[in-house]
Amino acid sequence: MVIKRFITVVSLLTTVSALTGCAGEKSSPIAQQDNTPLTVTIATPQIGEAPKKGSEVEQAIEKYTNSKIDMQWIPSAAFEDKKNIMIASNEMPKAFKITSNATTLSAIQSGLFWEIGPLLKDYKNLSGVNALYYENLKVDGKLYSLPLYRDIGRAGITYRKDWFDELGLKTPVALDDWYNLMKTIAEKDPDKNGQNDSYGIFLDKSYNDPVASSSFLTRLAVSQGAPNKWGIEGGKVTAEFMTKPYFESMKLLRRLYQEKLINQDFSVVQTADADNKWNAGKVGIRVNTVASAAATSQDNLKKAVPNGVVDIAPYMGPSGNRVPAEPGNNGFFVFPKSSVKSEAELKRLLGFFDKLLEPEMSTLLTRGIEGKHFTKTADGKAEFKDLTQFNLEVKPYRDSLPSFEVTGTGLPLKLSDLQAKGWKVIADNLKNVVPNVALTMNSKMYSEKGGELDTLIRDAQTKFIMGKIDEAGWQAEVDKWRKAGGDKVIEEYTAEYAKQKK
Repeated sequence: MVIKRFITVVSLLTTVSALTGCAGEKSSPIAQQDNTPLTVTIATPQIGEAPKKGSEVEQAIEKYTNSKIDMQWIPSAAFEDKKNIMIASNEMPKAFKITSNATTLSAIQSGLFWEIGPLLKDYKNLSGVNALYYENLKVDGKLYSLPLYRDIGRAGITYRKDWFDELGLKTPVALDDWYNLMKTIAEKDPDKNGQNDSYGIFLDKSYNDPVASSSFLTRLAVSQGAPNKWGIEGGKVTAEFMTKPYFESMKLLRRLYQEKLINQDFSVVQTADADNKWNAGKVGIRVNTVASAAATSQDNLKKAVPNGVVDIAPYMGPSGNRVPAEPGNNGFFVFPKSSVKSEAELKRLLGFFDKLLEPEMSTLLTRGIEGKHFTKTADGKAEFKDLTQFNLEVKPYRDSLPSFEVTGTGLPLKLSDLQAKGWKVIADNLKNVVPNVALTMNSKMYSEKGGELDTLIRDAQTKFIMGKIDEAGWQAEVDKWRKAGGDKVIEEYTAEYAKQKK
């Protein structure tokens, strides 16, 4: 399940006092018996300077949602321990924002939290988002949590358009296209400095991250028809690296390495070092980023290459646009039965969250207050006045409460052409994302030996690409993985898959 997969900060949201429906004509029709303000205590990790109590942003949330908010900012380093203590003592807040790990999974499976899936249909905003956000959070086929939404299909090809135009290149589709592109950029000296120091791509050691759907090898293989981490073949759950499209993608990297068309130190390079190569104007395609950051890649490049031109394109393959679905959240809210005493009380809490996705709240959480944090342009869009002030006064709330930064219902943000193009890639990707079928499944073997199994296969991939083992050697490593517990993981995931399909 997704809870095994997320590594992020932990925060919690508590609701106390008598809970009532949110007032105002746009409120959910549920639980509007009276107008008593909803008291909401929120504890969240403190990163940087905490907003002051009773800030303008806080007051605006309170006024719109008819609530009383008490924000408690806790150093993030202490947050996980505090969460575990609260779960162990069964003394939890009414709405608890947590993240992914074994403690959380165990708590959910033990029945400590309310199931909310059947209730969401009654909330226009919560039920209006893409269903995959909730599918990615299910435990044993049921939904117990609301996500802190993040975009699901973020992959994109950020590339040097000036190089591509000069060399007559197009964004790649087939693996042969990737090879020809890498070879041309490496050999044709696109920066015209007379040195053999240009790369089509510059890999870092996260290229084959076993968990992150954003890893380059997974993005490349999925575009060619592979599953996203785990897929279905012949009625059984199978690992991505056991499929032909994934192996063919590895063979491409092996060939590029042998011909010195990619950096030879990829297995030890840090992401920051790969970023620096791009920023210095030495790379044709930036692989360790997201489509929405294309404009940032342009800004970073211009410091070293003022005339450099950046563009963004979707990942394409033999079947068209095909990208791995990412988890789609940065933590999630659960509702403890020990503190939320009835379904009626639970519905009131859901009503509060539903209000946060309405246009007024979406604008507040992602743009701030008009006149202070942003101004409205002639064509009705938001333009930030001072990002430093926004980051101090608004961002902490945006990062701790549900919102969609660009794709939500709030005031549209004034974007450059490249920014808008990047966000369009993300929006279009959502129609073509490939889910990880095992994302919400449980495997006792993976829980016990997942780290060991992942390391075994990651090392084998790197050895194969670097030519230290051949195809027979690679297959021997896969067999070793299977015997070390991989076959059991497949068996357990397949049993879970069959159970969920009933």
